[in-house]
Amino acid sequence: MNPDDLDAYESDLELALYREYRDVVRMFRYVVETERRFYLCNEVSVTPHPGDDLWFDLELVDAWVWDMYRPARFIKRVRVLTFRDVNVEELVHDELATFLEE
Repeated sequence: MNPDDLDAYESDLELALYREYRDVVRMFRYVVETERRFYLCNEVSVTPHPGDDLWFDLELVDAWVWDMYRPARFIKRVRVLTFRDVNVEELVHDELATFLEE
């Protein structure tokens, strides 16, 4: 496989992933971003663990993960441990619908 074929393949995967995201986003209540992944979920809990090295323990329920190389993106329950920033946002579906239509 030459580099152009690989680039085209990855572009197709990314476009398919965006389309899947657009189709499923309305099913979820929260967006969760970590340094490694982007998730949609319906329940999220974040537990900070202070100390010399602050870290976070996240538990997500009914989740979808943005990962174009993962064959199964729907996850019943996932636990994420991270030493990096965590961003949790509650989705407002009316605003999101307008954005996705543009």
